[in-house]
Amino acid sequence: MIKLGNYISGQWISGSGEGQALFNAVNGEYIASASTEGIDFEAALRYARITGNPNLRKLSFHDRGRMLKALAIYLSERKEKFYDISYQTGATRADSWIDIEGGFGNLFSYASLRRKFPDEPFCTDGSVVHLSKGKNFIGQHIMIPKEGVAIHINAFNFPVWGMLEKCAVNWLAGVPAIVKPATVTSFLTEAVVREIIASGILPDGALQLVCGSAGNMLDFVQSQDVVTFTGSASTGLKLKSHPVILQNSVPFNMEADSLNCIVLGEDVLPGSANWDFFIKEVRKEMTVKAGQKCTAIRRIFVPENRMEDVWKSISKALSGTLIGNPRNEKVRMGSLAGETQKKEVLTQVKKLLEHAELVYGSVETVELLDADNSKGAFISPLLLKKDNPFESTAVHDIEAFGPVSTLMPYKNSDEAIVLAKMGKGSLCSTIVTDDADTMKNYVLNAGTHHGRILILNTSCAAESTGHGSPLPMLVHGGPGRAGGGEEMGGVRGVLHYMQRVAVQGSPGAITNVSQVYQQHAPTLQDETHPFRKYYDELQIGDTLLTHKRTVTEADVSNFANLSWDHFYAHTDHTSLEGTLFEKPVAHGYFILSAAAGLFVDAKKGPVLLNYGLEECRFLKPVYAGSTIGVQLTCKEKIPQDPREPNDIPRGIVKWLVEVKDETGELVALATILTMVRRNDMV
Repeated sequence: MIKLGNYISGQWISGSGEGQALFNAVNGEYIASASTEGIDFEAALRYARITGNPNLRKLSFHDRGRMLKALAIYLSERKEKFYDISYQTGATRADSWIDIEGGFGNLFSYASLRRKFPDEPFCTDGSVVHLSKGKNFIGQHIMIPKEGVAIHINAFNFPVWGMLEKCAVNWLAGVPAIVKPATVTSFLTEAVVREIIASGILPDGALQLVCGSAGNMLDFVQSQDVVTFTGSASTGLKLKSHPVILQNSVPFNMEADSLNCIVLGEDVLPGSANWDFFIKEVRKEMTVKAGQKCTAIRRIFVPENRMEDVWKSISKALSGTLIGNPRNEKVRMGSLAGETQKKEVLTQVKKLLEHAELVYGSVETVELLDADNSKGAFISPLLLKKDNPFESTAVHDIEAFGPVSTLMPYKNSDEAIVLAKMGKGSLCSTIVTDDADTMKNYVLNAGTHHGRILILNTSCAAESTGHGSPLPMLVHGGPGRAGGGEEMGGVRGVLHYMQRVAVQGSPGAITNVSQVYQQHAPTLQDETHPFRKYYDELQIGDTLLTHKRTVTEADVSNFANLSWDHFYAHTDHTSLEGTLFEKPVAHGYFILSAAAGLFVDAKKGPVLLNYGLEECRFLKPVYAGSTIGVQLTCKEKIPQDPREPNDIPRGIVKWLVEVKDETGELVALATILTMVRRNDMV
């Protein structure tokens, strides 16, 4: 008997007993069995907290990001092995691309996200809050990696993506993971984890794998842990209400299957480009992964006078979809993940047919290419029609997790919104329209019940990733039935695995903790101009106080002629009545340019170039005769990785620019960025 391995506490072990037998979804052949019997889950969680967590949290965001990139490259080089195994789940190569390379893409995406974070194990969250008039008491939110473990209980439909889209986030945050994939397709997850462990890229304890039942694992969760779940709403509710999770206030993120919908706008006519996009989107969402996607379209809403045209067009599109052995290049839809899933889908379809009629497909037979229906878990795409969508709520409550969708009419756009919301909360929705009022009205009113809305039309269709494609930088989740959770979401997702702490203190204390210079904190001054220092030499708080310059009328006039900015406030003495200005005022950008002239060191040195301006405020008018000086302070340092072997080693330095007049008051405040050469010999 072949058994899948469980990677627990740094070693591969097989559970005792026979376990659950796993079969090829296409031909019914035995693959392996999965068992977790005898595994000490309490020890597994302890190992993650004691070994994995310290190993990750001591790394900076940039270290973790480079780790994700290395892992993504390593796995990508071995992707064909995973494709070969994925066929056994019933997935075509196109289906597997979403799962396998989509999962690797999440690693790449979160690796790049490291640039949004400091080169520290923690990060700040939001702006500083000033808490006193004297400016010596401020507050700053800090995000620190939790000291626990992320426990991911995943669904069967995406055995690779489901793991990596979550792990990429918790690893970047500095938290280890225990992954529990759905057993039926866990053989693919296990194959990927074996390669991850073999790579040696992750530190010890960063990843553990459970193939089979989760047993009593949730009995041992603690307040610093995070539990995520993807699957049915009923199972998710059961796990979410686990007494230990409730007792310890363990964060629980749930992403449940939902009755997602697509709406055809009243402005879309048969034969138009938008019509074709609509039909193509429905066909794709019904057949990709054989409809086994939590984001798949389950409800189709169209204007009542388009019903016949739509169901005929969808039926025609579905009839051209070859079903069968996913290894056959001609096949466009494979099987369901197993016989159990097939039985569940048909049971749900039977319930739906009590309230709707079947207009395409068969629940009994399906024509296959290069496959035997008696051995594989194949099913025909099934398009149902419900002429009165308000007659019963069954079509808005019952989900058949396969290639099944129900077509329904609406009378006007407001009614379409009501119908969309009858799903009681969905992961995503799509509206196909070019009408500005329709799209705005739909988003603002249906948005309360959806985690994501796609506005699909000719303007974006060529580049759109489609209705059912969650993207790493956007949140994936939805309210109500969809679970009320959020996954991915770029920086937002990372913060789910971190503790937010409001730190209060002096500007100096906050600077010391955050490693971001705050106004009024102590500074560091020496005889060396900051622009003469290499990136490695610069310290947060390094400061230059410049000599001063008096602004003249000629400066204002010359800058107006040079820039072509002849705005009346700078050039017209006769138009100032009723304005904020006593006399023509110097251009704000002249003040900033003059400030640069005061603080820039002209000689060739470590500063390579001006990288940009992040923020700028002009706080007080500067008139001819005013004298300005600058305080330039090293605010923050951000390393840059070389893109080519011969790249100049460098980093980005943020500088706080404080421009003051002769009274000592701030007239301008800015953060500028420079690219500065590194000197690893320093």
